[in-house]
Amino acid sequence: MPQHSFISIPLDIPDIRVTKTEITKTGDLLLTVESLLTSATCHRCGQTITSRHGYDEPREGRHLSILGRPVYLRLRPKRFRCPHCDGHPTTTQHLDWYDPQALHTKAYEQHLLVALVNTTLQDVATKEDVSYDALLGILNRWMTTSVDWAAIEPFTTLGMDEIALRKGHGNFVAILTAQTTSGRVQLLAVLPDRLKTTVLAWLMSIPPLVRERITTVCTDMWDGYVAAATVALPDALIVIDRFHVARHYRDAVDRLRKQEIRRLRTTLPLDEQSVLEQTLWPLRKAAADLTEDERSRCDGLLALSVPLAHAYRLREELTTIFTSAHSKAEALERIEQWREQ
Repeated sequence: MPQHSFISIPLDIPDIRVTKTEITKTGDLLLTVESLLTSATCHRCGQTITSRHGYDEPREGRHLSILGRPVYLRLRPKRFRCPHCDGHPTTTQHLDWYDPQALHTKAYEQHLLVALVNTTLQDVATKEDVSYDALLGILNRWMTTSVDWAAIEPFTTLGMDEIALRKGHGNFVAILTAQTTSGRVQLLAVLPDRLKTTVLAWLMSIPPLVRERITTVCTDMWDGYVAAATVALPDALIVIDRFHVARHYRDAVDRLRKQEIRRLRTTLPLDEQSVLEQTLWPLRKAAADLTEDERSRCDGLLALSVPLAHAYRLREELTTIFTSAHSKAEALERIEQWREQ
């Protein structure tokens, strides 16, 4: 039997304790937990009740992964009998960290929502091994404009982005996040659309003291976000998310690649056109990440097109500027030199 080293990791879930730890046949980590709370709120009269009446059926939900291992929490919720209501009905204790109707803990749902920024539902569904419909259900549950600001850690940086529900159909929801002073990204709200009026109304609902502390708004190039932030947070610095800047200049190179391949198919002899095949991903990847075969395909295509080779080099140089640590003055100088090229 293999020997395992063990470490202690806080779950950051209040009012529970772990009673059992198992590793399943599929390699998942299954934690059996129990509630430390000794009361519930009667579902009929709303009073606090403390008379125990056994347990409900076990419930299992996926939680945040640990060291790359999927984690599931198993809980048997406590039941309590009400001495105040006729018939003394029972009520199942509800804990704030999960929704009884959900397959995941709230912490894991927030993780999935933040993971959706700058990507698609299908991509996250594949990477996290959750269903597309489950992600849609999570979005619907978190679709709210209200925030418990007392529970939000202090922050100075606000993030505004969107999630595309259906690729290519212009169907977006807006996601609002905050980077706390400790560097953690936390979800604030999911809005039903990304219209300026919707975003502006939400921004104006932020308590004045919280709004005054926001110094930076990180957003994409969508006019609705920029316009709303300019009105609601006039003193904040608006920063365009580098991801979206990079997407624009990389898309420009990709469009040139398609144009040049169409041209080369009309000029190259048929027996030489194999060099044009399977070049899409080698051209899209960063040069440093290419395999030997991908580099060969990339070099073969670039050797046939001077404009594409020039654009490809400019793309890689601009990415290098973004990834290098330097002063603002040096960055401006390097970008100006890049623009001259």
